[in-house]
Amino acid sequence: MGRTNPTYRRFLDGQREQWSGYRRALRYEAKQDFDSIFAYAERYADAAGYLNRTDPSTALLVSMLIGVEAERRQLADRVAALEAACDDVTPDC
Repeated sequence: MGRTNPTYRRFLDGQREQWSGYRRALRYEAKQDFDSIFAYAERYADAAGYLNRTDPSTALLVSMLIGVEAERRQLADRVAALEAACDDVTPDC
């Protein structure tokens, strides 16, 4: 991305605009989820910008998936820690 291709951040802004009608049609809770996955794409924009592809859609989707996976992993770690703490307190928990 850069001089010959539009920047990834500009592409991301364009995608957000293209999906705005879809977002408008979502229920309130789903709008928050929609915004969250775009926030993941923004979080990994620096890495996605390094690809310099003519079609950065794949980078957008991978960035979103990485964000979702990071959240899933954090929740799994938290569940494991809570289970371990529960086992320490009472074995039948």
